[in-house]
Amino acid sequence: MSRHARALAIGAHPDDVEIGMGGTILAMRAEGYEVWILDLTDGEPTPMGTPERRRQEAAAAAEILGVRRITLPLKNRELMDTVEARRMVAEVIREVRPELLFLHYWEDAHPDHVAACRLSEAGRFYAKLTKAGLAGEPFYPRRVFHFAAIHYRLHLKPSFILDISAYIDQKLEAIRCYASQFNVERGNIGLLEEIREENRYWGSLIGCAYGEPFVCREEIGLRGVGALV
Repeated sequence: MSRHARALAIGAHPDDVEIGMGGTILAMRAEGYEVWILDLTDGEPTPMGTPERRRQEAAAAAEILGVRRITLPLKNRELMDTVEARRMVAEVIREVRPELLFLHYWEDAHPDHVAACRLSEAGRFYAKLTKAGLAGEPFYPRRVFHFAAIHYRLHLKPSFILDISAYIDQKLEAIRCYASQFNVERGNIGLLEEIREENRYWGSLIGCAYGEPFVCREEIGLRGVGALV
């Protein structure tokens, strides 16, 4: 791995990436990756949030994860795969130039999550185009993986599961930063324990304490079996 290897994780809202792959981000940071998060919206409006509060929460979570964060001015609850949105994502990809791109899983009850997947995949394609009128130099991330931050009660079939046993507590600490979203008043504070149990389940499938699942549309190749858990 290059000393300057980069990854970009794109979420529809602040907290999506933390829920889906916060442990993986911490594991990648420990391996020397530079990791960025792109929030397509600021997540507002919500019952107990404000734009300022959400910015503070997202910044606190980013500090725990050790990542750099960008937020686009797209609208929560109105996120769509438009040419304008694709161009915004493409310009961020050109700026960050990540080898690895992490996106929402493509099936979900939340329309913003579905739209985020579609426009981000399209943005990846746009980022490589010449004569496109985009800021920055053309760039094409070589690998795309999809994380699970899903509202449907479905059991996806992972392409791989990453061991995050060393990072589960720190992952949950990052999610707790979003106190406007997960709290006693809203009656959903138990989501944190649900996330722990879900990660425990995925970990059990690979013989470790906690894991995070990922899906890849393409086949994944190995140069050797040494990386297997």
